[in-house]
Amino acid sequence: MVETRFSKFLQKLGFSGAGHQYEPLERGELETLFDEQCELKAIEKEKTVVALPPKEASKCQREDLAEAFRVDLENGLSEFSVTQRRLVHGWNEFVADNTEPMWKKYLDQFKNPLILLLLASALVSILTKKYEDAVSITVAMLIVVTVAFIQEYRSEKSLEELTKLVPPECNCVREGKLQHLLARDLVPGDIVCLSIGDRIPADIRLTEVTDLLVDESSLTGEAELCSKTDTPLTGEGDLTTLRNIVFMGTLVQYGKGQGVVIGTGERSQFGEVFKMMRAEETPKTPLQKNMDSLGKQLTLFSFCIIGIIILTGWLQGKHLLSMFTIGVSLAVAAIPEGLPIVVMVTLVLGVLRMAKKQVIVKKLPIVETLGCCNVICSDKTGTLTANEMTVTQLVTSDGLHAEVSGVGYNGQGTVCLLPSKEVIKEFSNVSVGKLVEAGCVANNAVIRKNTVMGQPTEGALIALAMKMDLSDIKDSYVRKKELPFSSEQKWMAVKCSPKNEEQEDIYFMKGAFEEVIRYCTTYNNGGIPLPLTPQQRSFCQQEEKKMGLLGLRVLALASGPELEQLTFLGLVGIIDPPRAGVKEAVQVLSESGVSVKMITGDALETALAIGRNISLCNGKLSAMSGEEVESMEQSKLADHVGKVSVFFRTSPKHKLKIIKALQESGAIVAMTGDGVNDAVALKSADIGIAMGRTGTDVSKEAANMILVDDNFSAILNAVEEGKGIFHNIKNFVRFQLSTSIAALSLITLSTMCNLPNPLNAMQILWVNIIMDGPPAQSLGVEPVDKDTLQQPPRNVKDMILNRALILKILLSASVIISGTLFIFWKEIPEDKESTPRTTTMTFTCFVFFDLFNALTCRSQTKLIFEIGFLRNRMFLYSVLGSVLGQLAVIYVPPLQKVFQTENLGALDLLLLTGLASSVFILSELLKLCEKFCSRAQKAQAHREAV
Repeated sequence: MVETRFSKFLQKLGFSGAGHQYEPLERGELETLFDEQCELKAIEKEKTVVALPPKEASKCQREDLAEAFRVDLENGLSEFSVTQRRLVHGWNEFVADNTEPMWKKYLDQFKNPLILLLLASALVSILTKKYEDAVSITVAMLIVVTVAFIQEYRSEKSLEELTKLVPPECNCVREGKLQHLLARDLVPGDIVCLSIGDRIPADIRLTEVTDLLVDESSLTGEAELCSKTDTPLTGEGDLTTLRNIVFMGTLVQYGKGQGVVIGTGERSQFGEVFKMMRAEETPKTPLQKNMDSLGKQLTLFSFCIIGIIILTGWLQGKHLLSMFTIGVSLAVAAIPEGLPIVVMVTLVLGVLRMAKKQVIVKKLPIVETLGCCNVICSDKTGTLTANEMTVTQLVTSDGLHAEVSGVGYNGQGTVCLLPSKEVIKEFSNVSVGKLVEAGCVANNAVIRKNTVMGQPTEGALIALAMKMDLSDIKDSYVRKKELPFSSEQKWMAVKCSPKNEEQEDIYFMKGAFEEVIRYCTTYNNGGIPLPLTPQQRSFCQQEEKKMGLLGLRVLALASGPELEQLTFLGLVGIIDPPRAGVKEAVQVLSESGVSVKMITGDALETALAIGRNISLCNGKLSAMSGEEVESMEQSKLADHVGKVSVFFRTSPKHKLKIIKALQESGAIVAMTGDGVNDAVALKSADIGIAMGRTGTDVSKEAANMILVDDNFSAILNAVEEGKGIFHNIKNFVRFQLSTSIAALSLITLSTMCNLPNPLNAMQILWVNIIMDGPPAQSLGVEPVDKDTLQQPPRNVKDMILNRALILKILLSASVIISGTLFIFWKEIPEDKESTPRTTTMTFTCFVFFDLFNALTCRSQTKLIFEIGFLRNRMFLYSVLGSVLGQLAVIYVPPLQKVFQTENLGALDLLLLTGLASSVFILSELLKLCEKFCSRAQKAQAHREAV
């Protein structure tokens, strides 16, 4: 654009004769040219900004740091600067260096020993001038390799999608405004604000610090929290000594801070760790290990059988090359090398389906565990409730009551004194005004566009101040110090000095009533502090209980010149209504055998009110305090904890003890939470579930699963998927093993009986494609059955191959072997020499049996009419494709040569279809019998119970 306008400027210069004729530039064009020259200079300056090494940045003064990164430490970068710097430094993320080309990945498939054996077989065929056999083997081998490559590629792509599901976020100052951004948007020079629970989004040189403690164990391995400062350092040292630098990926455990981004992406210290991490392989899930073990056992068994087949055939005088080719083809078909891949794909697809339902699963093994979960311990605030706090009641220390109207984070609504209904604004009532002032000043939240940036409880206090036109009262104080909230002390306080008056410093405190009242020596009575008598303390305690019984979250507020000599100002009642759908979700989970327990830091009355509201344990609530949990021995607690439905006034260590006790009693525990105080319990639970919107970075990091929209009801979808995925894998295993056993047994029996081989090598490989290909894959994506959720949780020790499944596998295999051998016996000529018609009929019969077997394997318990033909469209398409492929193999001349087949008549196909359907009919009848037996047992159990 600049060049175009500069050329326009040159066009203003004209030549006539020997002398130069100049056309003067207009004023606007001169200004435009000047602006563009300034812009070019600004772009060049932005390009000179580079990431600073942490050791160098730690020695910089604030002014040097601002100059090095060309940033205003108060207002942050402009959008122009951000755009230019991103062109140089890129996004603040790690890009996986996946340089291996597709063709190399495809060629890697040929490293499989079985494929190499097939290749050797094709080469031997060429040497013996059996060119048709060589071409047939090569074509079949290419198809097998391509199917395997597509499976692995699909699995890799699915896993890549998983890494994009949990983008980290941060708070950043740009153009003078605090903005909530994705961490990937940061560039060197950005000003980032940090608070308790945040994950550090980049390497940052701190410029402001308030009691900041950071957990750097993820980077340094040191378990001790690191205290941070904002003063420049002078000495030399390693990363652990850089106390004014916080590193990407570490966690803020206490306090708050602000600083300048000095390194992003792979230019951060975590970038080095990421490079090492790329070299590590993802560990296999327990289910995959189970499948690997099963695959190895079946492989060993298959090789033994195949060895016997080849040896027996050779002793019977059959051509050794022919027997070798059939043996290798049989190995390719019978050995379930695709089993672990299908398990991985099924799990990953399940995870991606969950993501569409607003549930992000961070680790694949959790998908398996979901189906076993029988206890869900849920934090109350932000999980069972909406976490959109609204103040509804006020009680001042001198006994005035007021009600507050309006919902959400806005100034809509009024504060009215009771019983007079007088509307209060600003300090028209001193007691109410001072109470609201304290809540607004001892506060770190900001409300912007009806959205709170910060803690919801603090947002509710800001909204209350907005309703009284006191939201700007915060600006009349200069904050000198903050004592941040912690789950142990249950209060926060700030030390401030008034801006416009020469008054002494004042403390404002808010927190749990029983903690705040300890610091109070007086109470406010119409603006005059009076001694806090036991009677007055008792009155306030009763008011706090009354609010709690209404299900309100109660905050006490106080202010004063000294922390130990505060004036009690009153109580604020905040409602956090239960989320829509929570009551129904709790009911469905209870009916399916999953016990839901509430663990909260709130008072007993508040917890019971919410518990009754959501019909926890059908309203029959049993409660236990954090103190009782702490005093009880672990073994006793393990016996008692199952009977308790509500735990109140709990701290992080109480939550951890409860989780451990439940696990000791044999439960598989899921824990939901959103705060820093939930992180330890989330980590120790079998399934840690964090909230996506209101959850802190610490809780998200500790969790295995994230509910994107904070909806407790989404857990239902997750449990449903967990159960459904396990059932789908069982269906796939049944189908694949019954086909493997049938193929092995068919060749073994014909060899032992000295009969010609019923299937040739290419036909066996075609069966393998069906067995490992689309029909088998589609069983892994069977939609979750509606009745799945009503089934009790699965025992974590249950194996996939249990006795019932093995019997069903053997039954299906027996039917397939019997039917296929019957056709082979019927079609074989009297001279017992195999003909193209014999192998075509036998081959087609086996394939049709396979497809009918896949149809019945869609469910282990339900009839096909109950689950519906059209529910799994992928299955229908894959079966249709397999049928068309089989018809092409029979009727298309080039394929007839490869597979050594010939045309079949319509009656032949009708006979084969009718016979092959027997495996489907028999299996469906077995399901029907099981259903009747199950009903009879339930009826008998009911009669005995009555």
